[in-house]
Amino acid sequence: MVRLIKRYGSRKLYDTEESRYVSLEELGAWVRDGQEIRVVDNDTDDDVTAQTLTQVILEEGRRGTALPPAEILHALIRQGGELVSSGVSQLNHGVDRLIRAGVDRIGPVRDIRNETDALRERLEELESALRRLESEDGASVPTADENPSSPRAAARTNKE
Repeated sequence: MVRLIKRYGSRKLYDTEESRYVSLEELGAWVRDGQEIRVVDNDTDDDVTAQTLTQVILEEGRRGTALPPAEILHALIRQGGELVSSGVSQLNHGVDRLIRAGVDRIGPVRDIRNETDALRERLEELESALRRLESEDGASVPTADENPSSPRAAARTNKE
């Protein structure tokens, strides 16, 4: 459910759910916690959510907390309204790329990913060798893709 916030001429923000004035810092905390907010100008009923969220980002920057990466800010400035009209998919793609890059920098996660890739390659080699041996004996062995109980098939099913 979207939380309605009214902005008054004095730039005070009023939370209609809790019937109290709130700060930009509180709005930022709510958004980080997954709360959707909508900010409307009390006099004109104009939606001023984007302006208010921009103020939240600026205030956090002034306090020294993390700002969005410059790459995202550049994209927002370059594409402006196009970014919104074409959907947030480009922004999501950029965030996804940044998250993947961040996760890859975490040593243990990167090591596990490398080990998993090596194990997957080794499993394919073993399956290939087993098929060769079985074909020499005249019997056929299903591949991991054909065998629903194989770890690869289970991993593929989980991804789907």
